[in-house]
Formats: sequence, structure tokens, C-alpha cells
Amino acid sequence: MFANWFDLNNYIAHQLSRQMNAMFEEQASSISAWPPCNMYENAEAVVLTAEVPGFTSDDLSLTVVQDVLTLSGERKPRKVEESVVHRRERQGAVKFSRSFTLPYRVDAGKVEADLKDGVLTVMLPRHPEEQPRSIQISKK
Repeated sequence: MFANWFDLNNYIAHQLSRQMNAMFEEQASSISAWPPCNMYENAEAVVLTAEVPGFTSDDLSLTVVQDVLTLSGERKPRKVEESVVHRRERQGAVKFSRSFTLPYRVDAGKVEADLKDGVLTVMLPRHPEEQPRSIQISKK
């Protein structure tokens, strides 16, 4: 199949390079969608949940402008005085921002957010003008 070791070496290097590039492209695409979020709708509101482990409520920011919700956050590295780091598995500093287009206008004055056990839950109630209403049909 291969005429000499040089051809085999080039083939292996090419395959390894292709697989490494695919792995890094996959990892890069998943990082851009961080933190993982779910959005669903019930009768009264749109609910957003976001997994933000290690963040406090002071590290996070929520804004609503018209029908767009933006979640952003920044966690700064903890400074450990007078110590030597033997192992670090979590990135020290993390900064992110994600925006979501909402299915309808929300009442920004009644938005509620709760952070518990690393999960942020945001309740976005419908604007009063967006509430569905029943229309009576008259008989003639």
C-alpha cells in the first residue's frame, strides 16, 4: 500500500492532523454556546434556565430590551495568597454573553430571577397586551 516509510509517515501525520482539527472545531463550537440554557413557555411566562456553576448572583447580569433577553457574566479568578498551585482543573476567569429572542414581548418590570445550586431560573411573564383573550361570537 505504501511505497516507503516516508509515505506511511505522511499518511499518519495527515490523518492525525485531520482528527485533531475536527476535535478542536467541535470543542470551539460547543464553547460558543456556553452556558447551556433551556427555554420553554407555559401559560403565564417564558422560562429560561441556565447552568452557571461557580457563579454568584453578583457575577451575572440580565437585561431585557423589547423581545431580546441577554444573559452575561464574568467570574474572576480567585487569588490564593502565599500558596503554590499543584493542580488547576477549572479555568480561573470566565466571561460570556448570550442573547435570546423571546417569542413575544414580556413585562420587564415583573421579570424574576433565582440562582440556586448553580442553576439560574428566569421567569419572563407576558406583557399584558400579549395575553391571549377570548372573543365572544354573536349569533344572528
